Amino acid sequence: MDFDFNLILVPLTLILGAIWLLDKLVLKQRKKLGVGKENLPVRWAYDFFPVLAVVLIVRSFLLEPFNIPSSSMVPTLYTGDFIAVNKYAYGVRLPLTYSKVLDTGSPSRGDVMVFRYPEDPSIYYIKRAIGLPGDTVSYDDGILAINDVPVETTPIDFAAEPELTASLYLEGQPIQNYRLTQQDALQMSLEEESDAEYFEEIQGDHKHLVRYLPDMNSSQYANFLQQESPEVVSSAGTQWRITVPDGHYFVMGDNRDRSADGRWWGFVPDENLAGKAVYIWMHKPPGLSMPSLTRNGSID
Repeated sequence: MDFDFNLILVPLTLILGAIWLLDKLVLKQRKKLGVGKENLPVRWAYDFFPVLAVVLIVRSFLLEPFNIPSSSMVPTLYTGDFIAVNKYAYGVRLPLTYSKVLDTGSPSRGDVMVFRYPEDPSIYYIKRAIGLPGDTVSYDDGILAINDVPVETTPIDFAAEPELTASLYLEGQPIQNYRLTQQDALQMSLEEESDAEYFEEIQGDHKHLVRYLPDMNSSQYANFLQQESPEVVSSAGTQWRITVPDGHYFVMGDNRDRSADGRWWGFVPDENLAGKAVYIWMHKPPGLSMPSLTRNGSID
């Protein structure tokens, strides 16, 4: 999710809105000449400004669509899912400036959040909120805990749909300076899924599945954890502990060993929050495939 459509939508709406207002108050071409006889910019302003204004209001303050480009949130979200994001869940913010003008709420543990990536705010990320401001988040040999209370986690049998499993890796994806072919991507996806273990996790009001790879623990390579507390991350990444500062959140992907999340780059500032992911409304597999509605449903 690496492009903010508002960069186009906001300036275009403002320009057409200014032309519309100018004609209403000063030029009055449409009133004097009649519909269709005004010059082209004025005609466009009357035709498109109302539509763009509605779209801008909905996208900026109510619901905004996003597409999932990676597998970091598997099995909650798969590559090709199209989701709706509640834009007012964590405060009403102005487009482009991102200034909060109305405080309507804050994230809860377990929320699936969309936010601007702290290291490059032009890119949008989606992860699950694990630690709230002031929380201590720790991990000890498979046990995730918040403020030293283990997160309720239960092993579960889960079989992903084959067409979803096939997109865990994508054609052209770089792996160690090599770009995967279609066959490479499919083979790696199937091999990885055969080893994956799934657990049901309960955080706050959210009950969701998480995915682990038993022979892989990416935390041992996580830059942020190493900088924060190398003495507890050095043992193959099986232990770590961090405290979330005020005004920030700690996030992780549900695909725990295949997610570049807060363990790698740190905390999410409150001003970077974009909204709460609430609904899957379409899924389109990679490539020349027709979209489907089989995955439609709320996001827990």
